[in-house]
Amino acid sequence: MGTLENGVHAEQIQSALTGDAAAQSALVASWGRSMRLYGLDPEEGTKPDVLTEQELKEARERLGSLIHTAQASLDRLYSAVGGAGCCVLLADKDGVPVDRRGYEGDDATFYKIGLWTGAVWSEQREGTNGIGTALAEQRALTIHRDQHFRSKNTALSCTVAPIFDHRGRLMAAIDVSSARRDLTEDFVRLISFAVVDAARRVEAEHFRLAFPKARIVLANGAGEPMGEKAMSALIAVDDDDLVVGASRSARQLLGLTDELLSRPLPATDLLGQHSNAELDYANAERGAIQRALARTGGNVSAAAEHLRISRATLHRKLKRFGLS
Repeated sequence: MGTLENGVHAEQIQSALTGDAAAQSALVASWGRSMRLYGLDPEEGTKPDVLTEQELKEARERLGSLIHTAQASLDRLYSAVGGAGCCVLLADKDGVPVDRRGYEGDDATFYKIGLWTGAVWSEQREGTNGIGTALAEQRALTIHRDQHFRSKNTALSCTVAPIFDHRGRLMAAIDVSSARRDLTEDFVRLISFAVVDAARRVEAEHFRLAFPKARIVLANGAGEPMGEKAMSALIAVDDDDLVVGASRSARQLLGLTDELLSRPLPATDLLGQHSNAELDYANAERGAIQRALARTGGNVSAAAEHLRISRATLHRKLKRFGLS
């Protein structure tokens, strides 16, 4: 399927923006931003803007270690979809691809379209498109063919998932794009699962590297099903069993903010369960009481004196530990 004729596609967009769908559809809302907020023309046929080599170098440097962290996930994703004529892109938060995987035989097609490192695919510059709109709305999505704003992009199907850093802030996005005419919607759905999985893997690895000395805990909220959000809800806990970091999903799931995380926050209070430190302390206390009783031949008063606590306190502890 080639690109739609400019006039036809522009008319479809204009009709959607003036119809009932405008108040209901996220896609039409993006078309509206493209036309009214950014002042773009769906019939504009020029290629995306491209950064200079120095600007692209600086964009890569701003992402820091994420490009290296993402390599294995990008390779795995490309091995799954590359044979179907898809390319894989890692874009920064400004919509600029900084890394790419693609079959050499398809490179000329994607280069002509502009799906290449250094091209600017923000929604503000290209209108509704996979990379730009996923970043603008901060959610995984697919922009399939004539859902694109610009007529020149309607041969593309682009599936994208955003990547958030260890503080829950938008950092990058992974995109799988295809210009194949025979790409079915069922296959697009399979691609969507793979793209989201790759993005979550990169996020999780980046989170672990951000807290190298912490214990990483999977935190699902009370009563929450273990869906995508719960499975990527990560908490970083230090040696004192205090929370020192939380992923975006964990922040959403547990109502965490930067302000809450700036103060000491016991993991047990957050997760609603006994932490390892508390269990270790309880076991140590139980052992100390048992040793005191053994040394005093089971005499509670003598054991309490040995432990330097009152007899009443020792009785309460004996009851709590099931030793009375």
